[in-house]
Amino acid sequence: MRILVAEDHRVLARNIATGLRRQSMAVDIAASGDEAERMCLLTEYDVLILDRDLPVLTGDEVCRRLNELVDPPRILMLTAAGEIGDRVYGLEQLGADDYLAKPFDFAELVARVRALSRRAPKPAAGALRHGGIVLDRARHEVRIDGTPLELTPKEFAVLRMLMEAGGEAVPHRELVRAVWDEHLNPRTSAVRATVSRLRGKLGTPDLIAADTGEGYRLCG
Repeated sequence: MRILVAEDHRVLARNIATGLRRQSMAVDIAASGDEAERMCLLTEYDVLILDRDLPVLTGDEVCRRLNELVDPPRILMLTAAGEIGDRVYGLEQLGADDYLAKPFDFAELVARVRALSRRAPKPAAGALRHGGIVLDRARHEVRIDGTPLELTPKEFAVLRMLMEAGGEAVPHRELVRAVWDEHLNPRTSAVRATVSRLRGKLGTPDLIAADTGEGYRLCG
């Protein structure tokens, strides 16, 4: 497992790196935001432990920029800004994968790093495009030929999955698992009803095709 610790407090950075190396992890250290970004562009890291308050380039900006990559590292924000609002902002607006406030227990840090490394690669947080449709994953916005489109959270989530699939069919069961939850009856008509409303809002009924036995996919 390859880890990058982006922390300008040199003693803390060295202590974190030493502890992770004792857990059989390969660890590099960056003391500034621009250095962390440059190292992530040159090396494929599994997890980036990122302080928000970095010199030159803030951790917030590093997080935003890295999430524009095709295959960004998993990002664990490690910061003194630990209020609920700070955590929500880091996770939802900046695109961090996890958030741990200082002071922290080292055993918890190790557990979170290992949990992040087990996750499947995440898609970039930038915009998706299909014809005239632009879906901004970071801002949760959809536009058609530049005109904003109002979607419910579930309609947005379904459209996002279809656009991320790039024309491949997304199975019904995957839509249920990702957009609803495990308690939803798999025989429910909720997915079909949501797709029907989405077709109407997109203004092109044939844009979303139903593949018998497969699920749904984008056409065109």
